[in-house]
Formats: sequence, structure tokens, C-alpha cells
Amino acid sequence: MTTQPVHDGGALIPRPEKTFPALRAALAQVAPSRLAEMTTERDTVFTMATQANSFGPIAMFQLKWATVIEVERFPDTARRLRGAEHAAQTLDKEDPAWRAAMDEIREIMDAARARAAGE
Repeated sequence: MTTQPVHDGGALIPRPEKTFPALRAALAQVAPSRLAEMTTERDTVFTMATQANSFGPIAMFQLKWATVIEVERFPDTARRLRGAEHAAQTLDKEDPAWRAAMDEIREIMDAARARAAGE
């Protein structure tokens, strides 16, 4: 029999640096099922950056995955996000609860992005 760890609402892991190795290691701890997605996206982004001769795509990749990790570091926040995403995908767009779910998603992601960016 397995049991789920008990969390006090705090972070599962420290906030990682925004380097690919640090982000990959953090993602492996908090959302390992998304590692393949991250690696595929990294390959695409690095190709785009090379073709454009710009670090912009790489910076956006780092911020995106730092934001994902920032959400996943906090199990309660990750559960709230998944619940809001489910509601947004299943409710009718005319339902006021759909708008509330979309607002919840935006608030969670905006706050996580700000923390990941160091704002």
C-alpha cells in the first residue's frame, strides 16, 4: 500500500535557477510526465533561436517552464489550476462559472509567472 505525502501548503522544492539543467531537474521532481514535452519544445525553441539569431525564444522557453514549475512546486496551487482548467474545458462558455474558471487560471498563471520572473 502506498500513501501520498502530506504537504503543509509549502513548496515541494526550492525555486530553481532558469537554466535548462536546473529547470529539467526541477520538472523531473514536480511534474515528471512533462519532461518529454519540455525536451521537444527545447529542441524547437533552440532551432528558432538559431534561425532568428536571437535569444528571445530561449528566454521565453525558460520563463514558460519556470512558470510551470512554480505552479507545480505548490500542490494546492497545482490542484486549483487543474480544477479550473477542467471547468474551463467542460463548462459552457455562457456559464458564469466558466468565466470564474478562466479568471482563476489567469490569476494563478500571472502570479506564478511574476514569482518565476522575480517580480
